[in-house]
Amino acid sequence: MDSKRQHKFSRLIQKDLGEIFQQNSVAMFGGTFITVTHVEISPDLGLAKVYLSFLLEKNPEEKVKEIDVQNKTIRKILAQRIRHQARIIPELRFYYDNTAEEAEKIEDLFKDLDIPEDKKGEDEDDDIYTR
Repeated sequence: MDSKRQHKFSRLIQKDLGEIFQQNSVAMFGGTFITVTHVEISPDLGLAKVYLSFLLEKNPEEKVKEIDVQNKTIRKILAQRIRHQARIIPELRFYYDNTAEEAEKIEDLFKDLDIPEDKKGEDEDDDIYTR
């Protein structure tokens, strides 16, 4: 369970990393649109697991590796942004977040289901309101 402090710190890291990715997208990441979907902070605030998603990226796992190569630079930029708000600048670990893709697959499965309508059930619903 995350403490209030961890939650507040993770939101700060998420906001600032999102801005860093937005401002440096062309120079550092080839213009890829990167979204920081979630940040998990260790209890000692020394490690941040950063979950990323990408818009129209064919190979997101490779993009995470490219971002990880820039890890030192990203951490330095982050340190400059939050130095007055945090004593510790956490080590950053980047992960691909495929939650949106999985949700889309599940939604497609639901669309493909052929569920017959229950005529009797509709009449019963009407009876509830007419009683």
